[in-house]
Amino acid sequence: MAKRIITISREFGSGGRFIGEEVARKLGIAYYDKNIISQIAEKSGLSPEYIQENAELSPKKGLFAYALAGRDITGKSVEDMVYEAQRKVILDLAKKEPCVIIGRNADYILKDRDDVLNVFIHGDMPEKIQRITDLYNVEKQKAVKMMEDTDKRRKTNYNFYTDQNWGKASNYTLCLNEKPNPPAMLGRME
Repeated sequence: MAKRIITISREFGSGGRFIGEEVARKLGIAYYDKNIISQIAEKSGLSPEYIQENAELSPKKGLFAYALAGRDITGKSVEDMVYEAQRKVILDLAKKEPCVIIGRNADYILKDRDDVLNVFIHGDMPEKIQRITDLYNVEKQKAVKMMEDTDKRRKTNYNFYTDQNWGKASNYTLCLNEKPNPPAMLGRME
């Protein structure tokens, strides 16, 4: 079966969002990233601002706080409700049309489909730091902190809601380095 859905998981600063936009544009298919926040908000009954901060990331307090978050009488936390709404939106989008979906555990949510190409994009530290400093107009130390915090929260969210480890190559069809550096790689192989 031909692949009609591409999911892109990525390290912060790796250029995954840009790559996803370019792939969708070149293939002439839909691109979903932050533009699905309003749909998730509508399904969950929560504000788009809350969804933007919490739909892909764990709480800033970490996995322990995540596991012990307040729960309703059914045992679901607000984070669980957000994840379920996000899951429903992603499943609906995948049924509707060929598309590229950035993050939001889409690779795991769509794991039972044969028409999905799951990509993980990582990057070398200097290139990621440079991209973050340029995009967010921050100093190097702030870029490193943003990268560490965001990736930690993505990893915690992914590991909590899936039975997989975020960034582990065997979870994806394809893993890419956003900017391969052959001379550096050769030096490490010697």
